[in-house]
Amino acid sequence: MTTPVVDSETRAHELAEKLIALLETGEPPAGLFTPDVFCDFTMLTWRLQSSGVTGLVGLRRAGHPGPGRVPRWRFDPTPTGFVLEIEESWDDGGEHWTCRELFRADIGDDGITQLSVYCTGDWDTARRAEHAAAVTLIRP
Repeated sequence: MTTPVVDSETRAHELAEKLIALLETGEPPAGLFTPDVFCDFTMLTWRLQSSGVTGLVGLRRAGHPGPGRVPRWRFDPTPTGFVLEIEESWDDGGEHWTCRELFRADIGDDGITQLSVYCTGDWDTARRAEHAAAVTLIRP
């Protein structure tokens, strides 16, 4: 029996979908990350890093302690992995939050080896209302 060959773009897309599952559930699916995955997370005025799956998941849960939803996303393959642009929403502390993030992932045979994350910052209801009053977006 032969093992089917999966092209790199298909593999990258599968990992991007697993990353979205992590964002929505808070739990990393099997095969998403290599054991020594490195994450470099940049937000508006701060930068954090983690090493290993436990460190990366801990970093994620510190900022987004509960499950969320990713209603819109865009996937672009790269020679070494993929870029994923997302919009995310979640509830925490009685407030509804949203953010936009860009992920650049390098992948290997065992999953994502390195993840760079760029976040717009977390917007609460008041921030979204302030933005809506000041700006009319052409596209969502």
